[in-house]
Amino acid sequence: MDRNIFISMASYLDPMLFFTLQEAVGKAQEPDLLRFAVIDQNSIDQRQAIQALPFANQIRYVHVHPQDTLGVSWARNLAFSLYDGEHYLLQIDSHTCFEPDWDANLRAQHDALLSRSEKPIISTYPYRFDMVNGVPHYKPSQGKTALVLRPHPDTSLSEDNVVLRFQGKHMFTDQAVPGCHVAAGFIFCAGHFVEQVTYDPFLYFHGEEQSLAVRAYTHGWDIFHTTWVPLYHLYKMANTPHEGHHWYGSVNAQRAFSSSFLTQRAKARLTRLLCGDGLPGVYGLGQARSLDDYIDFSGIDYKNKVINERYQGLLV
Repeated sequence: MDRNIFISMASYLDPMLFFTLQEAVGKAQEPDLLRFAVIDQNSIDQRQAIQALPFANQIRYVHVHPQDTLGVSWARNLAFSLYDGEHYLLQIDSHTCFEPDWDANLRAQHDALLSRSEKPIISTYPYRFDMVNGVPHYKPSQGKTALVLRPHPDTSLSEDNVVLRFQGKHMFTDQAVPGCHVAAGFIFCAGHFVEQVTYDPFLYFHGEEQSLAVRAYTHGWDIFHTTWVPLYHLYKMANTPHEGHHWYGSVNAQRAFSSSFLTQRAKARLTRLLCGDGLPGVYGLGQARSLDDYIDFSGIDYKNKVINERYQGLLV
């Protein structure tokens, strides 16, 4: 059976891009089975440096100048266009480190979930790592809890805004927990997800994960939060301007569409998806399940603008 992994990476002015590529290959049990789709949104075309890597033939590289890119959802849509039938999909950010044999770990977890769902998705917020003297440091998972993604208590739904903030909360468990939300920086599932739940390039940043989660669910995919995530994320400092933010810096004013325009367009698009006609077409709701099914399952009632906690005190 084909066991190739298609790895989607949308990188924006990220000095950790090459670190992440080398981590993924260096820590994989079967590095020859990895196929990378790298969308490098950078002022410098790094194609020659990519070609100098010993695994360059496994990388599909597209360079986009920062002035020309329209944000992470647009870039991830472009990365999905480089899919070539690989058996698995892994979507990550370009500042990620890995545990040894991470690929075998994720394949095994995914394939075990096939007894619970025909189309399982493994996703949650990865735990953080820090660089100390050029070396990644992280605390390995103990495998005792799953990080369940739920709407933040300080966020709410309104008639003119359905964009929610989510947080991860622990559940003590020894098995994967069904979930209603995805973390775009870590998604592992069957590769044909790329063809069934096409990334919406008209979204921007906020609401990206809500759209993806609801669309995946209505296309018949099931989200699971597992007790072991064998990769880690380098998080930016909260509420701090950062060059790696698409909306930061003078380049924002040079684009055909400013970040404020893209934000408002995405907000309206998410409202249409969840409270309007469902966006008929490839970027809209699926037919396998209804939005009402998602509302009943998740407790997030987009129609009546109410959020109910479905885990009833089980999260800590």
